[in-house]
Amino acid sequence: MKHLTHILALTLLGILTCTGISAQQHMRIWKGGESKRIALEEAATMPTANGKVTIAGKAYAMTEIDSITMVKTISICWNGSSATVNIPKSAQKYVTATVSGGDVSITNTNTFDEMEFILSGESGNGSLLYKGGYKCKFILNGVKLTSSSRGALDIQCGKRVDLYLADGTQNALCDAPTGTHKAALYCKGHLEVQGAGTLSVTGKLKHAIATKEYLLLKKSTGTINIAAAASDAFHIGQYFQMNGGTINIDTNTMADGIQVDATKDAADELNGQIIIKGGKINATISHDDCKGLRNGPSEDNSVPCGDLTITGGTISINATGNGSRGIQTDANMLIANTSGETNITVNATGGRCTFEECKEDPHRCMGIKVDGNLTVTGGTTKVTNTGKKSRGIKVGGTYKKTGGEVDATIVATTME
Repeated sequence: MKHLTHILALTLLGILTCTGISAQQHMRIWKGGESKRIALEEAATMPTANGKVTIAGKAYAMTEIDSITMVKTISICWNGSSATVNIPKSAQKYVTATVSGGDVSITNTNTFDEMEFILSGESGNGSLLYKGGYKCKFILNGVKLTSSSRGALDIQCGKRVDLYLADGTQNALCDAPTGTHKAALYCKGHLEVQGAGTLSVTGKLKHAIATKEYLLLKKSTGTINIAAAASDAFHIGQYFQMNGGTINIDTNTMADGIQVDATKDAADELNGQIIIKGGKINATISHDDCKGLRNGPSEDNSVPCGDLTITGGTISINATGNGSRGIQTDANMLIANTSGETNITVNATGGRCTFEECKEDPHRCMGIKVDGNLTVTGGTTKVTNTGKKSRGIKVGGTYKKTGGEVDATIVATTME
């Protein structure tokens, strides 16, 4: 932070003397990796005195501000079979939009400015396809889209993508039942979700929500309801991490609740892992040979499965399908209380799998199946298995318990 005070003064002067800045623009004040978003009209005057600057009524020491960045905001509003895109002049040389009825396609060539896209309105024949190569943010502000030709929200960006559920809003996404898309909500990138709103997703072709890289639900995340999915409710590449929020997965999910695959690059961060530190998961798995939580290796089996770690939160899974599992991992599993209070409840009421492909392996319904080692150091875990030939917990490696409460029938290769 060389000459930060001088740099900050020049930055503030540049902001104040800019002309033609859209009223929709915002600025971010960065401190220690965190930022505060402020509308420019709130920062119209920023007096400085005694090494401090006052922005929107709050005083900041110049030495503690890392940087100030500008945010360009693009709004997209649907109204029935039509849509309107508002791009500020300062972003028009980077952002182009094509609108065909309710279908919106946006291309963003920007590689240095933070941009936000605000989605609102309703359409029974609407969608958004986004292509860009720089981190961006999508704010769902009461948007309800049902597509007749593709995914409802398809984000093609290999960088970090913030998905913000505006507080107090109800949002809904539903894809077309035919096409080549992967999910009603798809992100080719690193999807991070926050905001206290509600999002309901229906996947008619395949998955409800899918990402090529990781999916992170932050502490502030509201509620995500999976109304239906023709395949997995969540299909995640790299890893899934849940720090907060509520996930409800309906019985109309035809495959797994949350499925995580490792990528083909073994060096990828947290590859193939499921990490739950907080929040709530409520799921009913009613179809044969399906799982509530499931992680495994890469699709080509070249990279092994990562661990499944639960250190906080409340998980409630009903596995009612034949051969179904509440929780399954090909690797190791840890249950602890280190991130908060952990409560896991699994009801396994299904019987043996009856699918034709299961004839050689007519596996049972199980509450929890761990191919590696299961370690329990805290939390409360209860598994009931009432289905014919069902099991509570099966561990392929070592079962070790040093704390917490476990109420379940357990079969393990080694018990410690």
